[in-house]
Amino acid sequence: MNFKCVGVIFNSDNSHQIDLLERIKNANKTYFMQQKCFRNKNISKKLIFRLKNTIIDKTLTYASETWILPKRDRKQINVFERKVYRRILGSAYDNEKENWRILINKEMYAMVKTPTITETVSLNRLHWCGHV
Repeated sequence: MNFKCVGVIFNSDNSHQIDLLERIKNANKTYFMQQKCFRNKNISKKLIFRLKNTIIDKTLTYASETWILPKRDRKQINVFERKVYRRILGSAYDNEKENWRILINKEMYAMVKTPTITETVSLNRLHWCGHV
């Protein structure tokens, strides 16, 4: 049995997996609603990343202070985050092979220079523990 209260989905076995999947789906919808803005070449990457952090990350991490993130959930969140970054950054041209390729994770995180969403969730939990 599931019910939604203040934007958080609760269920009888106290699992937050359904809530997390719903949040990833909503963050994905948010990205696609703002897709023109994220793909606009006239907007700097720095501003696009700030918009991503402000709009998409907040949609995904609402009430994340209470989450317990097992490895499976961290992987789902990281996969979603990398998917958004790849859409924003696009592909890279490889001069050696003279073709386009997808950025690897290390290159992508080096370009972004911000903490991952899972790191942000962990920090939010620590901040929240200080208030309780």
